[in-house]
Amino acid sequence: MLQEAAKKKKKIKVPRVVNGLDTLVEIEVDDTVGAVWGPNNAHALLNKPMTRVDAPFKTTGVAQYTHDVRLPGMLYGRMLRSPHARARVTKVDVSAALKIPGVKAIVNAPANEIEGAGDDMIKVPEIQCEGTPIVAVAATTPEIAGDALRSITVEYEVLPHTVKTATSLKPDAPKVAGEPALKFSNKRGDKEKTDAAFAEADAVVEAEYHTSFVHHAALETHGVTVDYRGGSEATIYASTQGTFTIGGDAAKSLGLPESAITVIVENMGGGFGAKFGLGMEGMLACKLAKETKTPVKMMLTRQDEFVFSGNRSGSIQKLKAGAKKDGTLVAMTATQYRSGGLGEGSQAGQPYIYRVANSYREVYALRTNVDASRAFQAPGHPQASFAMESLMDELAYKLGLDALEFRKKNLADPAYHRQLERGAKEIGWERRNKTPGAGAGPLKRGIGCAVGVWGGGGGPICKVDVNITRDGAVLISVGTQDLGTGTRTYTRAIVAEELGLTLNDVREKIGNSKLGAANASGGSTTAASLAPAVKDAAFNARLALAERVAPLLGVKADEILFSKGQLSGGGKSISWAQACAALPATGLAARGEWKPGLSSIGVHGAAFAEVEVDVETGYIRPVKMVHIQDVGLPLNRTALASQINGGMIRALGMALYEGGVHDEELGVMLNPAFNDYKMPGCLEMPELVPIIDDGDTREAVIGVAEPSIIPSIGALANAVANACGVRVRSLPITPDKILVGLMK
Repeated sequence: MLQEAAKKKKKIKVPRVVNGLDTLVEIEVDDTVGAVWGPNNAHALLNKPMTRVDAPFKTTGVAQYTHDVRLPGMLYGRMLRSPHARARVTKVDVSAALKIPGVKAIVNAPANEIEGAGDDMIKVPEIQCEGTPIVAVAATTPEIAGDALRSITVEYEVLPHTVKTATSLKPDAPKVAGEPALKFSNKRGDKEKTDAAFAEADAVVEAEYHTSFVHHAALETHGVTVDYRGGSEATIYASTQGTFTIGGDAAKSLGLPESAITVIVENMGGGFGAKFGLGMEGMLACKLAKETKTPVKMMLTRQDEFVFSGNRSGSIQKLKAGAKKDGTLVAMTATQYRSGGLGEGSQAGQPYIYRVANSYREVYALRTNVDASRAFQAPGHPQASFAMESLMDELAYKLGLDALEFRKKNLADPAYHRQLERGAKEIGWERRNKTPGAGAGPLKRGIGCAVGVWGGGGGPICKVDVNITRDGAVLISVGTQDLGTGTRTYTRAIVAEELGLTLNDVREKIGNSKLGAANASGGSTTAASLAPAVKDAAFNARLALAERVAPLLGVKADEILFSKGQLSGGGKSISWAQACAALPATGLAARGEWKPGLSSIGVHGAAFAEVEVDVETGYIRPVKMVHIQDVGLPLNRTALASQINGGMIRALGMALYEGGVHDEELGVMLNPAFNDYKMPGCLEMPELVPIIDDGDTREAVIGVAEPSIIPSIGALANAVANACGVRVRSLPITPDKILVGLMK
């Protein structure tokens, strides 16, 4: 075998902060690598707390969202949806709606096209869940569009359905979308060997865990504004997680080439995994705009959003695990059901992140006549983590072992040991009940912990441009969207730090498909894909400017230091303005792309929770939550802490409050509104302690928007059990379940 050729090395000088002073440091890197981040503790702006640059615009209402778009002559779109979980539409009469003044067009949903349908009569095939669009209306006001929907007559042949997992598990369950409700997916491990290994266990726990459908609940609903007036071009304003995921489908719907479509995402009010692609609402808006040759705005109502914009998969997990007296896990079997509505659902495999000598699992898709699940912050991981962490706690109690030490015993990665010890100190682990439910009086305190894992890597997608003008202005351009996670701020910071400037010296232009390519924001990949490309562009811009200035200072380009608005070298210095004045009239342009080594993959997290349970009412009061998270190089410590807090709050909702409720007889969702779908509010907020794990010294960017939700759910469930002695194995953990458990 031929040996791989040794990589060439080169030495470069990079600006660093040493003992509080800016200086040039010579480092050795691969010859193919240009920019490097350098030590995490040696940055001027990055890895520091920064106020978001778009904060003034958002807090004053200046920032424009898709929901804010108002175009001259714009029409308003609304969709008529099926009220049944499964039905065949036999007749749709839109004649009365067409007579209402202000109604400009009515079209049927793209999936419901039937040849020969008349102008006033539309036939559609079988529908599979509540909320399926039947027709869409465009009118001069939202109110008139609503009147039009109410005047449309629809006749249905209601068919057998299943909206609950318990029904789908039955042998005689109705088929879902023409297939059996229960479908085998995969298996892993040796069942016979694993079953035999239980003989080595000193303690065995067998239990079943359930999680509910959970809704994304973004403040801005799904929607688009299609600015098409019958010409050869169109502009789509979209609330989306991917600037570049819209154009292709919009072009097909409008009958235009994709190059004729411009997609704009200046700001968007939350997606959490649900907003990829044009969607049915976008396709119908395009169809209405094409028919009327008028801009059409189609934003989902809140009820639309709840019944037909996706959700987090529910789950059923039947687990059995055994361990030795010293805490070593020796065997585990798992039967996992992914409940993804019409979709296959998502769920990480067991035994999740723990080492088990022998394990076997079977995974099934358990389908229902409910809207298909979509990606939702760390898809599949919160469900698996909750079940596994609950099981670990139950085993620890049975063995008489400390739950934290039991986890460390079965976790190989030292990062978890570091994080568990740090979090335990912050929460006061020594105060934890040795016996669940101990203590006098009706108010019982308890503490729990859990751990999680996530990926968060980047890839070579983004194309970033940095332009410097003769008057010293610096502009970053890239088509990426900012979900509200601080993309605008860290792109500025990366460039500003590379050029020795401040955040206010740099401007960014993002959220437009005519700018450089960018990846969609999913899987915590945005920062890890974009930040390296921004760094590369800034690095190239610095070298290009240094080449221009070097003759003025009488030094080589790589000997010039950029710091505090000055360029210096050879004992001389000039201001940023003077340096830029040396540029040609066209200024300077540099492009950057993702480079290996500037991002990494794989993060660890540990969560702790303290709760108070009133055993007379079953009410659970969250007291304190702690989450410690590694992330490689933190770009903005303020934003990172906010992301960790957001994950803890999301976990709080899933653990104690949230869940879609469906009526099995009617097949409808019973709580499709914020006043019925319970989420944690100000009164439910505990003390939140986000901790950035600086023990992770990887000099690379890793996405971290999702992982902090994963372990906090298990930590809360374990805290409740520790407080009152009741182990609730189905989420959300509500007062009625506590009281029933206490009665037993």
